[in-house]
Amino acid sequence: MDASMAMADALNRKNPWTPAHRAVELSEHATLTRILDEGADADQVCCQMTLLMHAIDTEVDVANQSGEPIDSAATAILLAYGADPHLAVNGETAYDWARKLRHEMAIRLIDRFSTRQAKLKALFRRARRR
Repeated sequence: MDASMAMADALNRKNPWTPAHRAVELSEHATLTRILDEGADADQVCCQMTLLMHAIDTEVDVANQSGEPIDSAATAILLAYGADPHLAVNGETAYDWARKLRHEMAIRLIDRFSTRQAKLKALFRRARRR
């Protein structure tokens, strides 16, 4: 197969990513925010990973490939829209990925959002008892 046929074949293949996963892959933070704000599930799974797993993986890859400091914008956006860092796919969670890939910012964000969510749930339970 020559190069032009290989390129044509690649262009004709269906992209497996959902629109939200595509936005994560391309680091299109405004697009990701819009998609989530329009109601996309922050915990959607595509290609054996949650959006949050994908964000963590992409953020680490981009930093490694560019030599730039790691960015955690997609992780923060997903957590703000309710992504569950402890949702398991194939026995692993986004939190596991962050630890495995040594994405310290993502670990801190997950810890902060998890603590915040627990506090909000406790406040809600107390308010309902009154």
